[in-house]
Amino acid sequence: MKLFRKRDIIPATIFLVFSIIAISVFYSILNPKATLPIYQPAQVNSKLVDKSIVHKIKYHTISDFSLINQNGDTITQEFYNDKIYIADFFFTTCQSICPIMTKNMKIVQDKLIDDKEILLLSHSVTPEIDSVEQLKKYAVSNQINDNKWNLVTGDKKEIYNLARKSYLAVEDTPLGNYDMIHTENFMLIDKKKQIRGFYDGTLESEIIRLLDDVEILKKLD
Repeated sequence: MKLFRKRDIIPATIFLVFSIIAISVFYSILNPKATLPIYQPAQVNSKLVDKSIVHKIKYHTISDFSLINQNGDTITQEFYNDKIYIADFFFTTCQSICPIMTKNMKIVQDKLIDDKEILLLSHSVTPEIDSVEQLKKYAVSNQINDNKWNLVTGDKKEIYNLARKSYLAVEDTPLGNYDMIHTENFMLIDKKKQIRGFYDGTLESEIIRLLDDVEILKKLD
């Protein structure tokens, strides 16, 4: 006796297709694709954001810049075109959090050294002290790879505006003259120049989270 008649094949096939679709949808619901937020000024601690943009809720990106790295080369946003990069703010004579941040950024450098898609960028908040020669000395002493990681100095006003109007990363001071209180923040920037994450650069657990988020972002971009 035949188990199926020909007229039963089409309904059975349709049922099978819908079952596969239903299972796929159910699996997607239980295992959603990992994603990352796109940070806007209004979402960030207002102490770290210039008052001119503190209420901005969309379309925020990192502004173009022109700074000088540890080798005396001019570094612009073009250097980071079509790259994911991790940025922070520091100064070479800092004896508090900077050595820890540099050590942890070095861990990131070494973990991603062969990944051409990822670069690093550290801005000096005391450019009047951190000359090209000073940055080079710092780079050598901390085993910084020049092809992976730029330490940059330049016009103090430009760095100040980048810190507070682009990266949303440092506190202002009442002293004026574009003085900044740098923070422990590492910022993850995508290929569209958008901020996708903030991380405490002094904590090992945050460095692990950063590296995980880099992998997520590579799949999203």
